[in-house]
Amino acid sequence: MSTWNRKRLVAAGAAGVLLVGSAALPSPAQAEPGDSGEVEVTVDIEEIQEPGVLAMSIAGDSVALTEDGSTLLVRQFVGGLPTVTVTDMRTADELPEGAAWAVLGNATDFVGSAGQAPIGAEHLGWRPRLLDGGDTGLVSAGEEVVTVLDEPTQPGNNVGLVDQELLVSTFDSGAVTGDAYSVDAELFLRTPADVAAGSYTSTVTLSLFE
Repeated sequence: MSTWNRKRLVAAGAAGVLLVGSAALPSPAQAEPGDSGEVEVTVDIEEIQEPGVLAMSIAGDSVALTEDGSTLLVRQFVGGLPTVTVTDMRTADELPEGAAWAVLGNATDFVGSAGQAPIGAEHLGWRPRLLDGGDTGLVSAGEEVVTVLDEPTQPGNNVGLVDQELLVSTFDSGAVTGDAYSVDAELFLRTPADVAAGSYTSTVTLSLFE
């Protein structure tokens, strides 16, 4: 086919397209040589969840306690533990028989920034709260631990966070694998009314065990 005939066919085809669309659409703009256009290309890439991993994450690394609920005899300072999430992406055949996991926590003494006498960790308590335990009912928050200044609410639980205390656990890892579970806790520091004024710092350590 000659070059001229090819041009005629192309021109006829273009005219036909314009004719069909002329009743409903405006004529397209004519691009000049050297004009350019842009096309934005987007993609959402999900994070890969590797199988075979049991892991813990904490939504923050600090808590500021504020005074609330003090009495003439006891001063109380409260705050919230950042959300703790346990993710178990292992397959059932990767788990040993009878496996179970738990997150335990304990605190150091509160040390004063200006040489005040420390406030023992037995003065810090918590009340765990399960935020997302999945559908099995096999993930549970730990029991409340109150302070040395309190009457026990469970046998022997007025010890504060001196030793490792239970935040969240399951007794059957195999039944809850393949999901993520979250928990937080109310924190409360209770001291005698004559506690020295000033800034104090303690560290709560959370550990995941299986």
